[in-house]
Amino acid sequence: MDYRNEYDRWMQQVRDPQLLEELREMDDAAAEDAFYRDLAFGTGGLRGIIGAGTNRMNVYVVAKASQGLAEYLGEGASVVIGYDSRLLSDTFARTAAGVFAANGIRVFFWPRLLPVPTVSFAVRKLHASAGVMITASHNPSRYNGYKVYGADGCQITTNAAAAILEKIEGLDIFRDVRSMDFEAGISVSSIQYIDPSVLTEYIETVKGQSVLYGDTVDRGVSIVYSPLNGTGLVPVTRALEESGFTHITVVEEQRLPDGHFPTCPYPNPEVREAMELGLAACRRTGADLLLATDPDCDRCGIAVRDGEEYRLLTGNEVGLLLLDFICSRRTAHHRMPEDPVFVKTIVTMDLAEKIASHYGVRTVNVLTGFKFIGEVIGKLEDPDDFVFAFEESYGYLTGAFVRDKDGVDAAFMICEMFAY
Repeated sequence: MDYRNEYDRWMQQVRDPQLLEELREMDDAAAEDAFYRDLAFGTGGLRGIIGAGTNRMNVYVVAKASQGLAEYLGEGASVVIGYDSRLLSDTFARTAAGVFAANGIRVFFWPRLLPVPTVSFAVRKLHASAGVMITASHNPSRYNGYKVYGADGCQITTNAAAAILEKIEGLDIFRDVRSMDFEAGISVSSIQYIDPSVLTEYIETVKGQSVLYGDTVDRGVSIVYSPLNGTGLVPVTRALEESGFTHITVVEEQRLPDGHFPTCPYPNPEVREAMELGLAACRRTGADLLLATDPDCDRCGIAVRDGEEYRLLTGNEVGLLLLDFICSRRTAHHRMPEDPVFVKTIVTMDLAEKIASHYGVRTVNVLTGFKFIGEVIGKLEDPDDFVFAFEESYGYLTGAFVRDKDGVDAAFMICEMFAY
């Protein structure tokens, strides 16, 4: 790509004042970095720094990707769209919706920011052809992304990503993209808001993952929770409070959605810095347990009281504890399926396989990435055989109702396990 020619073309075509100002302020090195290539599209969709250029996340790149996905799906298909708390996430989501609607594709649009697993859930619930989530997971605030799911609720496969990329690469970013105003799409029902009952059904399904089966436990444990300025606040607190966990303190500075992530520049519960405010709240309140979910709420980190201090647990440690808890409770209550299956990534601790074997559970090892775990679940003859999956990077899942890691489900199951 001739970055100079592409830069000049953007200067002539772009109408967005903020992007135009950024273009005018670019020196030659900045222009080269922004235009020397197109932002890479793969099984994880798009992810990059927000800004002007073909190698950045902006409305033009999002619209082009959506046009390519629309052509891959074909007229008459349907797409679920969700977005998180990141900068411009709602704008990118509406941009994508307008492109799909203009291409004769029905759009189911989450009317509020929500965790990424709700897109996977809604794709399956609404029998959609695909799903799009605007998120950059736990990256710093200057990033955003465009994550694509197939009709099975799993992240797209390598073959699907290659086919979509071929469609995208055949498009001119300014000439070949069809678009419709978002509100116009709503008015003609090409874009429809997803009914709140679907969110309630998702939360009820999470609560239905309980393996206590009537066992009496003390749900009065003191919990500190941080959504890290992301999407987890409503679904996590609903799932917990509706299940009797009412002694919850939310970290005030990290309660509300804020794409700038002012208190945790790297909003990842794997990183101690992101957990410091939660740990401070635990010390103030004398809490028993700290929970934190990343901005798109597909990961969950925890800390537990250790004497007068609090100890952060690794993803491996929490996964091993959950695996043993789930298997032991299912076994005790005769709720283990006939051919129980546990799935883990190859970089996750081998001890997990020993625990699974102890309970007569078959282990399936997959490559790194939860999309491979989702594929295994989708290929099971009976999805109810799936017992648990986790990866060492704080990703957990206990049921086949979604096909991606789920921080809401993880938070709920961790609290049940802790109370038990």
